[in-house]
Amino acid sequence: MQLSHTPRATSAVFDDPNLMSSAGLVPVLALARSAGLQELANRHLRVPTDKGANAGLKVTALVAGMVAGADSIDDMALLRHGGMGRIFTNAYAPSTLGSFLRTFTFGHIRQLDAVASRFLGRLAATAPLLTTAGPGERVMIDIDDTIIEVHGYSKQGSGYGYSGVRGLNALLATASTKQSAPVIVAQRLRKGSCGSPRGAKRLIADALKTAKKLPSGSSLRPLVRADSAFYGAEVVNAALRGGADVSITVRMDKRVKASICSIPDDAWTPIEYTDAVFDEPTNTWISRAEVAEIPFTAFTSKKRSEQVSGRLVVRRIPDLNPGAENGQATLFDTWRFHAFFTTTDPEATDTVAADKTHRGHAIIEQVHADLKASALAHLPSGKFDANAAWLVLAVMAFNLTRTAATITGPVLAKATTATIRRKLIAVPARIARSARRATLHLPTAWPWETAWQALFAQTCGPPPTKTT
Repeated sequence: MQLSHTPRATSAVFDDPNLMSSAGLVPVLALARSAGLQELANRHLRVPTDKGANAGLKVTALVAGMVAGADSIDDMALLRHGGMGRIFTNAYAPSTLGSFLRTFTFGHIRQLDAVASRFLGRLAATAPLLTTAGPGERVMIDIDDTIIEVHGYSKQGSGYGYSGVRGLNALLATASTKQSAPVIVAQRLRKGSCGSPRGAKRLIADALKTAKKLPSGSSLRPLVRADSAFYGAEVVNAALRGGADVSITVRMDKRVKASICSIPDDAWTPIEYTDAVFDEPTNTWISRAEVAEIPFTAFTSKKRSEQVSGRLVVRRIPDLNPGAENGQATLFDTWRFHAFFTTTDPEATDTVAADKTHRGHAIIEQVHADLKASALAHLPSGKFDANAAWLVLAVMAFNLTRTAATITGPVLAKATTATIRRKLIAVPARIARSARRATLHLPTAWPWETAWQALFAQTCGPPPTKTT
């Protein structure tokens, strides 16, 4: 591709008041309105002083800016260009939105959490966000934290955590099925130096409460998955009290190692893993990775009411780098072990299935990467509570974008936010008015015109028929 004109024959002038760069905001904000975002914020959010006035409009503006690609307060100016004022009203200045966020306290953040939870429930009623293939499929609740890197000492609450970088710690819980991409059901911003399990007990309770309100189509108990940082009596019992099973990686302490040593040699089963080959005559996998399980009671050092009975599922693979001593190889195979504790029914989920299900927990890392590539690329304020509110708004924008993509069909339903924005949101348009009706003129031969029209038809009504 090259320019069709010489540079001297090309010029640019910012002088058209009828153009907009993100026509996809029209159906997306119509979807947000039908799901009651503004109404929910007005009902549940009470921010003091004049800076908190019209909370519903300001929350909607912040979410709209994030959907369009804003990752800082200054970026909210993209809502105030060209013909945006002819389609949208009450597009606040970035300074006004920044003052609004800096007024937040922890109580207001919890009010915003309530808005996000109810907003997701209404979005799920308009699109199949969590679909199941059959009556035996579970809804997976994944919990994990991530460090959002910041620079300098002006960020309140920032510190050095387990990652070794200075930042703030975001704890997220997602809900997903085999057929559906994850949506975020709970979130919390914490100090950068805090441990991973801090606040996880309450977050799991909130996540399960929200997930149960979603029309998932599954009658089975949800399954909470987490890594070893969350292996503790409080977290596990919080999940059980919320009506879920758990599948959590355990730490290799003396008791766990002793349990692994007690597994018989003939109890190990080869599984589908890296470099595995399926042998059709024997209907088995020829693999270096194997799994086994043993009954296990977790937290025996706690009082009896906090102890949990379940299964310890162990996966072992050969240790290919054992560190030979004196230049001599080992006389027998050495293994690397990965164990997790689960309360699932062994009759419904056998050892191999439990291991495969647990490995699916890595899906939450995609959500972390997605958020950091969009609204969480920065935490824009020096105040901790303003950044905590920004996280909740980013989650609402993520779920809203996911819902819009789901409405268009299966092709974009599992796409990343950046892909959805590129194909559905960041579509340039020229606004024309005739007979009190506004018409958006979008580019001819837009590759994703069918998907865009499907979203527009459901949220804004069927498009008008062309006349000659």
